Amino acid sequence: MDSFDIAVIGAGPGGYPAAIRAAQLGAHVALIEREAIGGTCLNWGCIPTKTLIAAAHLREEIAAAGAMGIGDGAAPRVDYAALMAHKNHTVAQLQKGVRTLLASHGVAVLEGTASFVNRNVLAISNGSDAPRQIKTGHTIIATGSASAMPDFLPRHPRVVDSRAFLDLGQLPRRLVVLGGGYIGCELACMAAQLGAEVTLVELLDDVLPLLDADVRREVKRNFERKLKIRLLTGKPLENIHADSAGVRGMAGEEQIEGDLLLVAVGRQPVTEGLAIHKAGLHANDKGFIEVDECGRTEVATIHAVGDVTGGPQLAHAATSQGVLAAENIAAARAMGRRMRRAETLVPGVIFTAPEVATVGLSETQAQTEGRAIKTGRFPFAALGRALTERRGEGFVKWIVDAQSDQVVGAAAVGPHASELIAEATLAVRMELTASEVGRTIHAHPTFGEAWMEAAHAVHGACVHTAKMKRAGAS
Repeated sequence: MDSFDIAVIGAGPGGYPAAIRAAQLGAHVALIEREAIGGTCLNWGCIPTKTLIAAAHLREEIAAAGAMGIGDGAAPRVDYAALMAHKNHTVAQLQKGVRTLLASHGVAVLEGTASFVNRNVLAISNGSDAPRQIKTGHTIIATGSASAMPDFLPRHPRVVDSRAFLDLGQLPRRLVVLGGGYIGCELACMAAQLGAEVTLVELLDDVLPLLDADVRREVKRNFERKLKIRLLTGKPLENIHADSAGVRGMAGEEQIEGDLLLVAVGRQPVTEGLAIHKAGLHANDKGFIEVDECGRTEVATIHAVGDVTGGPQLAHAATSQGVLAAENIAAARAMGRRMRRAETLVPGVIFTAPEVATVGLSETQAQTEGRAIKTGRFPFAALGRALTERRGEGFVKWIVDAQSDQVVGAAAVGPHASELIAEATLAVRMELTASEVGRTIHAHPTFGEAWMEAAHAVHGACVHTAKMKRAGAS
């Protein structure tokens, strides 16, 4: 029986970085994966989605270029099969890169499904030969999550989750999306930009409910006015039928029809088949494996990272947790080295049109906590660089502690929000004040200087927005 210092179960964005970091720290590491290196993120999530979104955005830009004297303003035809081939090539290229990284660090990649025999022995089954067993001093569980498919939905090829949607050979002409979270909204935007007629149904009263109301309004305005997405909120999708002709259902009193139903109503942890009870582990009532602030489970030699823990279901959060777990196991093996706590400040990005990004406290959260705050907003419509690209929709916003002037949160909605949030994340993590951000010279003309302008706006000192009249002034 082969023996390893650390075994990592799952080679997604939490698992493979954990394996590499553990190897860098001198451990003999096994990485076990039952499907594809890179996990959901690389193969059926982040990377495929953003590849298609990039193409959709490019198509929209080409169509809009007529206003700048380029082209005739017509949206170009989309060869969806060629686009899917490009997506598959991108995935394969990145997967090959990860395999190269793992090999260069001496990580043993074992293919198959892992299950616990006990806390120090794992069985690995590949479905053909007898299960292989390995010994391990420590284990990191990084099995991720899978799309939820509620029982009330018909099981039919025209009813798909996000993974199946990203492998379609052609884009449906009429798409119905069930679920107004970030996955449903991202794919709805992508499909609409590529020419599909999209209807999005959300049971809650609004889409993207965790965002502040002003951010949601900006997103929804673009959904409905520019992308022509039909939004139906506050109603369940019921009486759903699927057959060779398409899908049909009712949202309140409205008849819904489409060629395909994309189900995006959440994700659930993947623990089935792990036999965690044999290692002394127990999932909570929602199926998640709970961990402490250092990433440890209730069993001292077992850590868990990523979606399976019930934390933020974000690839970058999983990576941070995976590296943390590897370093803390190394600290435990060194006896006496201090363990590190998990990062709690996690930026969130939604690749809709327009993009949305947040970090730290939202206005709503701050108000719920009873914190006295100030805000500073700056619209892209007043930003020179944004107007040069005809991209004046949206804004950036700081949320600031009213007493200390410390920035405690931020939001961006509009062009390049996914990139802009990095500066805001650093500012919140370093506990900068709005005054410090405002005094920091930002290059002009750039999108990034919107943060400087918004910081000035916190104190009513922004020189690039009109002066607001005082109440009662003439």
